[in-house]
This record gives sequence, structure tokens and C-alpha cells, in this order.
Amino acid sequence: MHDEHPTDQSEPTPEQPDTAASRDETAPDPGGSPPPEAVSGSSSSDADADGGTAGDDLAEVRRQRDDHYQRLLRTTAEFDNYRKRTDRERRDLAEYAATDLLTDLLPVVDDLERALAADTTDAEVYRRGVEIIRKQLLDLLERRGVAPIEALGADFDPNLHQAVTQEASDTHRDGEVIEELRRGYTMRGRLLRASMVKVAQA
Repeated sequence: MHDEHPTDQSEPTPEQPDTAASRDETAPDPGGSPPPEAVSGSSSSDADADGGTAGDDLAEVRRQRDDHYQRLLRTTAEFDNYRKRTDRERRDLAEYAATDLLTDLLPVVDDLERALAADTTDAEVYRRGVEIIRKQLLDLLERRGVAPIEALGADFDPNLHQAVTQEASDTHRDGEVIEELRRGYTMRGRLLRASMVKVAQA
């Protein structure tokens, strides 16, 4: 006889909840997107920061513009004052030079008046007086840097001479100045007045 053993029928164990899966469903994903409210707050902060930076940049640009404009106004005013000052100094210098020249001319005028007041009919006396006055004038011009142009016998130079007429000649070079009709002068090497001359034409 076989012994009958009761069949071992164990009761099924109730399923335990998967705690790991539950944790995964509830825990935030470190690598995922932040919650919508967090994104919204961050965007608002960034917008405020960008707006503040743009406003600061605009204010700085305006400040630099105003600074450059003020500098331009000051420079313009300084240049205008400099121009007025140099013009005034130039006028003063010209007036001083004219005064100095006139002062040197007064002794010549004095000699002319004495010559006219002289009680004489001697032509030679008058001639000597005129020569003295002429020498005074030439000395005055020389002190001022004025020198006569030696034109007679020189070749015609359009930079120094003004040809009034030409004359055919077999005894002079072509273009030679054969007569000085009015003396010319230079002042410190620059032409003051051209000589009026007659030029030979061979």
C-alpha cells in the first residue's frame, strides 16, 4: 500500500509593488527638462537681464555722443578765438610796420620843406638838395630790404622786366635791354615792381 501524502499546495505569494519603478515615476529626471514653471521663471529673469543690459548700453552710447558733441563745441570755439586773435595780431603788425615806415619818412619830408623854403635861384643848389633827399630815400628803402633792379644791358627777363617797346638794333644782342624807362625794385628777393624797359630786336 502506498502511503498517501497530502499534496503540498502552497498558497501563492501576493505580488509586491515594484518600488524602484515607483521611485522612477515620481523622482525628477536629472537629465530631463525642468518643470514648466521653472522654465518660465528662468526666461523671465533672462529677459529682465537682457533688457537691463540693452538699456545700459544705450545710456552709455548717449553719454559718449553728448561728450563728443561738447568736445566739438569747445574745439570750434577755441579755433574761432584763435582765428580772431591771429587776425588781430596781423592787423596790429601791419599797422606797426606802416607806423615805423612813416616815422622814417618824416625826416625826408622835413628836408623837402627846407629845400622849398630856401631863398635861392641857384639851380645847382636845388640839384644838390634833391640829390641829398634822393639818397635819404634810397637809404631808407635799403634798410627795408628794397633794392633796385639793374636792368640796363641785361637780357630781358619776364620775371623782372616789362617790355614796353622793341627796337631793331645791329649793335645789341637780341632781347637785350637797351633802355630803362622806369626803374624796378625787389624786396628781400621778391619782385616789388617790374622795370619798364625797351628791348633790342636783332
